[in-house]
Amino acid sequence: MKKSILFLLVLFACSQQTHVLKTEKVSGQAKAAVSLEKSVVLGVENFLMNHVDLVRGKRVGLVTNQSGVDSKLKSTIDLFYENPDINLTALYGPEHGIRGDVFAGHKVSDQTDPKTGLPVYSLYGKTRKPTEEMLANVDVIFFDIQDIGNRSYTYIGTMGLLIEAAAEFNKEVVILDRPNPMGGEAVEGNIVHEGYFSLVGYYPVAYRHGMTIGEIAKFHNSEKDLGAKLTVIPMLNWKREMLWQETGLPWVPTSPHVPYWNTVFYIMATGTFGELHTISEGVGYTSPFEFAAATWIDADNFAKALNKLNLPGVLFRPIHYKPYYFSFKDQEMKGVQLHITDYRTFKPFITGLHIMKTAMDLYPDQDIFAEGNRISSFNRVMGSDAITNALKNGASVKEIQQQWQDELNNFLKIRKQYLLY
Repeated sequence: MKKSILFLLVLFACSQQTHVLKTEKVSGQAKAAVSLEKSVVLGVENFLMNHVDLVRGKRVGLVTNQSGVDSKLKSTIDLFYENPDINLTALYGPEHGIRGDVFAGHKVSDQTDPKTGLPVYSLYGKTRKPTEEMLANVDVIFFDIQDIGNRSYTYIGTMGLLIEAAAEFNKEVVILDRPNPMGGEAVEGNIVHEGYFSLVGYYPVAYRHGMTIGEIAKFHNSEKDLGAKLTVIPMLNWKREMLWQETGLPWVPTSPHVPYWNTVFYIMATGTFGELHTISEGVGYTSPFEFAAATWIDADNFAKALNKLNLPGVLFRPIHYKPYYFSFKDQEMKGVQLHITDYRTFKPFITGLHIMKTAMDLYPDQDIFAEGNRISSFNRVMGSDAITNALKNGASVKEIQQQWQDELNNFLKIRKQYLLY
């Protein structure tokens, strides 16, 4: 392929049609700004280099947060606001707020952005779906937020609601694609069942779906027959086998307790049972989501039992700690720290099930489902009550996996048609 030519895919998912545009020349100035032939080029960079003409003469809205940056860590807000060809008129913030400073689950208020003076509408407050009033001053709305590859992370749910609102109010919506930090090959877990769809389970996809936000957007628009005027600006140079550290991109914490790129693997393993508030996942201590501990666990025995399972890509170390805040604040927790030894073979969702199952087997007098008001939250995250019921009934992890295998196989078939890379 000639160095002066890049073959780009800009996908328009309007009703049932997808259009492909190719062969865009890139200026020398653009090449200097981004190393096109080595590092991954983000959707936002692709857009600014090649496709700004899509929004000339249009009023632009932007859904983003602190993770919406280019490869030089410049905010998409600033990139848009300073670009003379982009008329940025409104901003929209997800869970944790547009600057990422709000604690998980806390409502976010509307505000005025102090830097640009633009209105910031909250999509995690009184409403989670953009209203007609919120979209009144925009013709096209962009979404640029880094996801973590985890079905229960609320940002992709916010994206789904945005696409639905865009279809309802006849607005164009553009997704600036970003890497799945866990890669785009491995898929594991169950599928969300009817009655359990929520912001932490917005799509009928596997818990580890192995898709980018652009691919999920295509999936949602088509599978629900929304007919939104959807455009996905793809990345360049990203390959499905890439983990985050292979992209050449710096990591920006996507939320307060996801400080490092590899936290995305730990949160998938422990964030599930963390919803129960009976086993600590480490939130409130120095390494969030790297632990599985409780006041009633014997650390050495727990580590020994888990290591005996020979789970791929992970070892368990006995640990004692006292959380500084959140659940179990100032209580002495005993359990294990997870140490991932191979990110490609590690199966975080399955590992989380093994941790729960082992805790229940070793400590039958301790009910990990004791906090009754937390079970509904756990079931929403898990996509149904099937896993809860199976664990309570003594099922093995293998038996639990067999329960969802047919629906997972069906998802994998559907998923193929929406993959962009």
